Amino acid sequence: MAETNAQQMTAMDGPAKGGPVSIEAGDIQFYMRHRDLLNDQGVCLMVMGPVEGKQTELLRFDCFDQTPHYHYGPTTINERHNLDKTTAGNPIGWAMSQLRSNFGTMLTKAGAEDLAAQADSDQVQGKLDEVEAAAREMALSQRSTVTHNRGDRIFEMGNIKFGLEFRQLSIGQGLAIHVLGDVAGQEVELLAFDCFDRGPHYHYGPRNKNIRLYWDQTIVPDTLRWTLDQFKARKLPDMLNKAGYPGIVQELDLDLIDATLPAIESAAMEMVAQNS
Repeated sequence: MAETNAQQMTAMDGPAKGGPVSIEAGDIQFYMRHRDLLNDQGVCLMVMGPVEGKQTELLRFDCFDQTPHYHYGPTTINERHNLDKTTAGNPIGWAMSQLRSNFGTMLTKAGAEDLAAQADSDQVQGKLDEVEAAAREMALSQRSTVTHNRGDRIFEMGNIKFGLEFRQLSIGQGLAIHVLGDVAGQEVELLAFDCFDRGPHYHYGPRNKNIRLYWDQTIVPDTLRWTLDQFKARKLPDMLNKAGYPGIVQELDLDLIDATLPAIESAAMEMVAQNS
């Protein structure tokens, strides 16, 4: 019953697959790695260069799914700016656009005036296509996802199913609720709620975005009850939209879901009691 994701329940700064990539361009080095922060992930693109004889991180573009941002002088002034994906678009595309058009100005802002003149050189600009290709490939191949079981008891409600499973892992145990749906003819887990006694958390889009959020058990001591309450309050459409499945939302039969929830709750409580 263990998750197949090797990064289970641990905040990792390294990639799920593959490794970091370094590309040299004269005195400037582009260093890329994939970061998984559990509740967010994406490619981290760092611009390195010598400052007073020491290799220094000058700029960093954290091209994350949820809160993309960038830093001037992360190890010195560390001035951070958030990126608005609504206006900027894809974070990697935006970062590469800045490196092609504003690189020298950004290096100056970061305190690397001596390197700013190199930013427009053919040696540096000629490497940016290679940097972009590596960053985009890393964003696809090193994305952290997780595959769960579908559950032991399945409740079908139109275009979605709820799968209930009592999970016993080294990190904790408790009831898991898997929200399943068909995507391109294949059953996919859309949402997952791991209501464990230790480290309880839930996933938006475990197989694509895999946004993981951990409950504060001081505020939410009964995570199973909290989860059932969200379904009763008809939060499921919003949650599925956040997970990236608007097509599923359009076909939901909320009345049918409401009518089935008492049976789901009864089965959930029964499974918890049997394993207590």
